[in-house]
This record gives sequence, structure tokens and C-alpha cells, in this order.
Amino acid sequence: MPIQDEPSRRAHPLESERVNAATLDIDRMNPLEIAQIMNAEDARVADAVAETLPQIALAIERIAERMRQGGRMIYAGAGTSGSPGALGAVEWHPTFNASPNLIVSSIAGGTFAWTTAAEDAEDRADLGESDMTALGLGARDTVVGIAASGHTSYVLGAMRHARTCGALTVGIVCNADTPLERLSDIAITPIVGPEVINGSTRLKAGTAQKMVLNMLSTGVMILLGKTYRNLMVDVQATNAKLRRRAVGIVSSATGLDHEEANRLLEACHGEIKTAIVAHLASISADEARGRLRASHGIVRAALDTPS
Repeated sequence: MPIQDEPSRRAHPLESERVNAATLDIDRMNPLEIAQIMNAEDARVADAVAETLPQIALAIERIAERMRQGGRMIYAGAGTSGSPGALGAVEWHPTFNASPNLIVSSIAGGTFAWTTAAEDAEDRADLGESDMTALGLGARDTVVGIAASGHTSYVLGAMRHARTCGALTVGIVCNADTPLERLSDIAITPIVGPEVINGSTRLKAGTAQKMVLNMLSTGVMILLGKTYRNLMVDVQATNAKLRRRAVGIVSSATGLDHEEANRLLEACHGEIKTAIVAHLASISADEARGRLRASHGIVRAALDTPS
């Protein structure tokens, strides 16, 4: 029997849709009071996310394992919950020089829904399934289902299909005991409570989802060697700002001034990791590239390689 997703089928009101007693008179508040009450409610979000850190850490570890074997991370969401995934998928490539094919966003209604509400699409589990089918999911992939309510049909359809393919399923949901949680190998459930405006989950729930997605994507990229210390050593220098950043990264990692770092980077054909390893290990650029290949692109491991 298919999972029933309609609100009328739920035994109790969702936590994210309850009325917030603290904001019952928000329409009588002045602008400063509105800002203060929203800030006070937002302060609850980090604590709610903190409660889920063990699950976030487990997801980071298991996603990275699959990506090392060529797997992908696919975000599946709708509306407000789909937008952070879509944005995150776009940001990964220039930030970490990760292949666009490794991080994919699937949002109910397609790219049209990035700028225009497509709320009817989120009620279609079959669309979620067909979007996943089109991606050709496999056992090395991970599908991250994002739905504040935990009942969004599009996301549930995507997750059910992912399970049939043997993919890892990770759910990000802001309510307890939901269909999305039950379909997730790893369920991340920051319970942020009722929204400032009743049911407007673009507020606290949306913030919590973005925080979790930031941790997942950044944590995975760190494990895959996309950083050295806290520097983005795989940044793709595609414009003037990023070229300046690349020089700054090499300077910070090596202790060279910006002029020297720029010369080193040019000698290494703009390859940040190669420049860092070549300088710190006092080896040629070609030797640095060889060490990086052997260490799967992890700078610290390349530096620890015996000469």
C-alpha cells in the first residue's frame, strides 16, 4: 500500500505547523519587536541541529565512502526545501572543483521551480520516481531527501526508488516519526518547533536544512581532500576574484608573500595543490603532481610521503 502523504491522514498536527504562542500578536509589534522575536526564534535552530550531529557525521562518512568509489550525491526536494539543494549543487563545482556530475539537484517541477512556485509538482510521487529513474541510480549513489514536513510526495517517491536501487538514503526533516524518516537509512531530524508565521517553513526549518546541507557538503569535501588546513585548495580560479583567492591560498599555506606565491602558482600552471606541495616539500612541480596522484589528491598525505 502506498504511503499516505495527505495532511488529513496524519494522526497529530506536525510540529512545524503548530501555532507559535510567542508570536500570536506579531501583527501588533513594531519593526524592532518583529526583528527581536524572529531572532529569538532563530536562536533555537543551532541547538536543534546540534542534537543531530551524530547522524550528520555518519552521513558525511558514508557519503564520502561512496563518492570515493565514483558515486554521486543527489538532492531531492520541493519548494523551499528544494531550493537549498539546488543552490548547493551549483556551488560545489567552483568552490571545490568537483565534477558537476557528482552533485546533482532534483527539484519538483525542474529548473522552472527554481524561480517560480510549482507546488502541484510536489504532490506527485511519480515525478520523484521518474526523475530518479532518469538519473540511473546505483548502489554507490546517495539520495538526500529534503522535506520539512517529512510528507512531501515528490521526495517520498524519489526515496522509495533510491531504496530499490540500493542507493544510500539520507533524509533531512523537521518533524518526528514521518514517512521520510522511515525511508531514510540515516535520518537527520532537527526539530525547530513552530514557525514565527504559522506553517512558513522557509523560516526556521529552511535555516536548519541549509545548516545541515552545509555540514554534509563541506564535511564530504574535507574527507575527499578538497582542503588543506582550512583552505579551499581545489578552488576553481575562473574569474579575477577567484584568481586572487588562489594566490592568497598559496600564500597562506606556504608563508610566501603574494608576489612570490603568484610566481609559484604560475610555474605550477595554476594548480594550487601542486604549488603548495612543491614548495613545502622542496620538490619539483612534476614530483608534487606524482605525490598528489598517489595520495588521491590529499595534500597532507602528499606532504607526509617519504622522499
